[in-house]
Amino acid sequence: MEWFNTPLLLVYVMVLAIFHSCNAQNSPQDYLAVHNNARSQVGVGPMAWDTSLASKAQNYANSRRGDCNLIHSGPGENLAKGSGDFTGRRAVELWVAEKPNYNYGTNQCAAGKQCGHYTQIVWRNSVRVGCGRASCNNGWWYICCNYAPPGNYVGQRPY
Repeated sequence: MEWFNTPLLLVYVMVLAIFHSCNAQNSPQDYLAVHNNARSQVGVGPMAWDTSLASKAQNYANSRRGDCNLIHSGPGENLAKGSGDFTGRRAVELWVAEKPNYNYGTNQCAAGKQCGHYTQIVWRNSVRVGCGRASCNNGWWYICCNYAPPGNYVGQRPY
């Protein structure tokens, strides 16, 4: 089988490797695994991937390519940006890392800290999620996740 020695095979293997590395930790399962792990820790059922929400998130991420600003498009949305090989999985991990900033007893974030990304992830009534990732013009990555139904209602506990 001489085709194994052809330059075409080498190109094919390189394309597959690049495709795999670009999509590593950005699949629906990667996003869901981190979301659902955080939810299970507080006794909340799993989320399901929603392709309509993912399309909305991807479109919004694409629209922020020019400035990469973390400006919300509406309720029920988590945003993040990062450089290098910043992945969707890493973005969700950063949101979950806000957990110590949330006080269930007072239903508030610690003074001067953020916890709203985390509470959206574990919001009991939010049962669907869809996320998108876009490369900004400045070389950074922009991540958007949309949740349905949206959470973080003032005066209500997430779980």
